[in-house]
Amino acid sequence: MYPDDRVLIAYVPKPSDFALIQEQGWYRIPYRSAPKGLHAEWFAFYFGSAFGPQKWSVSAYAPRLGHELVQRRELLPSQSDHPRADDWYYQIQLGAISYLKRPIISLQWRRITFLHTTWDRFQEAVEINDLFLDGDTFVDREFSILKDGRSHRTYPSSNHNDRLEITSLFTDGQVT
Repeated sequence: MYPDDRVLIAYVPKPSDFALIQEQGWYRIPYRSAPKGLHAEWFAFYFGSAFGPQKWSVSAYAPRLGHELVQRRELLPSQSDHPRADDWYYQIQLGAISYLKRPIISLQWRRITFLHTTWDRFQEAVEINDLFLDGDTFVDREFSILKDGRSHRTYPSSNHNDRLEITSLFTDGQVT
């Protein structure tokens, strides 16, 4: 675990969904609504209102071991008649689930589906807003995301009005 490890906090609406994560060791994300940054080193889980006293909090997390693209019917064979049974999902394989000593809470309901942060923020956070903090003691999130990029080419320009376009190539794709 390094301060600049990426953590993707993902919404879990119901306890039955979390039970599936615990029992099967994976989390599902619809392909059509998958966030950028799916390749975080860690996944953490934001519990919805159905969790009662644990609602609107993050306490569980696990390392991401890998992922694959599968149809929902393969993930949930007992729901083969589901309206989205033929839709594609990322199946995120997870390592052992760990729990924070002190949950990260939200004092009010927030529409969080996915939230990107870094390991150092995740470890220090008390409240959801802390995951967004900037400061000298925290790793720069942009640096964390871009750290794997390599310079491809540089072109000199004599015209200072030229539009600068930057493309960073990554093993998982490119960001322009």
